[in-house]
Amino acid sequence: MAYPIVILGSGRGSNAEALLKAEAKKQLGAAKIAAIISDHEDAGILELGQKYEVPAIYIDPQRKGARLSDEAEQNYIERIQSFSPKLIVLAGFMRIIQPSFIEAVNGHMINLHPSLLPSFPGMNGIGQAFDHGVKVTGCTVHWVTPALDAGPIIDQKEVRIDEKDTLKMLEKKMHIIEHQLLPDVVTRLSKGQIKSR
Repeated sequence: MAYPIVILGSGRGSNAEALLKAEAKKQLGAAKIAAIISDHEDAGILELGQKYEVPAIYIDPQRKGARLSDEAEQNYIERIQSFSPKLIVLAGFMRIIQPSFIEAVNGHMINLHPSLLPSFPGMNGIGQAFDHGVKVTGCTVHWVTPALDAGPIIDQKEVRIDEKDTLKMLEKKMHIIEHQLLPDVVTRLSKGQIKSR
């Protein structure tokens, strides 16, 4: 049975591409990426649509800052619902999601965060971990709830910070494990191996 997914992202889209590559190699279980949506008209993530033949849509957030306008939120919800997704994946979507948005999709929304939550929530999780001098950090996939980066954790993957690592080196290490963890979690969700919300 098909398991359609909508991806929301604001940037380059490297994690979205990890999912698209996994799907192209038939490694994403029953999951099928139905659409990519971005709040930035010139975001690299939108270019993936043509490359992988997936609808890639810009929806105006109608305001700067961390939140969508009420009207924009409704536009997002309606467009997402038009694809009848089983799951919404936040892959670098730099907006705070309101409770009304989460309710509209029945809580079937996950986020990839670049730290081992509950440590270093919010912006720049990689930089926070690096500046604190921790020896181990990683990434987390969690259910989205109204509290920022505080939803139930689905899975995590660790990475060691070596003494010789620069911030750039750590970012590269983090991308490698993010590109492993996110497709793995989506695959397991699509196969019913992780309990849905």
